[in-house]
Amino acid sequence: MRALRLEMLADSPLAFLETLAQAAARSHEGYRRRLGMAAEGPQLAQFVADPGDGPLLGHAGGTEIPEEPLVTVVFSVYLTPASRGGKMLASLVETVADWSTAAGRHELMLEVVVGNGRAVRAYEKLGFEDTGVRLPHPTVPVLTQLQMRRRL
Repeated sequence: MRALRLEMLADSPLAFLETLAQAAARSHEGYRRRLGMAAEGPQLAQFVADPGDGPLLGHAGGTEIPEEPLVTVVFSVYLTPASRGGKMLASLVETVADWSTAAGRHELMLEVVVGNGRAVRAYEKLGFEDTGVRLPHPTVPVLTQLQMRRRL
């Protein structure tokens, strides 16, 4: 997971809240602790695309937010470049959706950097709709993010 996280941040640094330097500085034990927190329960989960015979191919997480108890925020969605354009994104998002529904949350929400048309189109194909909400990027204030939601 550490190798995939470092790849995610090197490939798409604006898509995540952590920098490559921060992730690289985290110990293997730190990664184990983070994964352990997301391994069980209805509040936080991480899912990976694991071919079983090589490096991980993708990741998607989900978390509850206190302000909206019936909504799951989808976060840290990433596919390795060779895995893009197929069905893996749908598989990861549907896994988050199933987990969300089991936890009693029936809506997914995510944010995409304005201008990332490829991501917007991919999420639209999965049933997400642009809400019209625009938010400042949490780590790069000159950028804006758009919010997308999908009912389950």
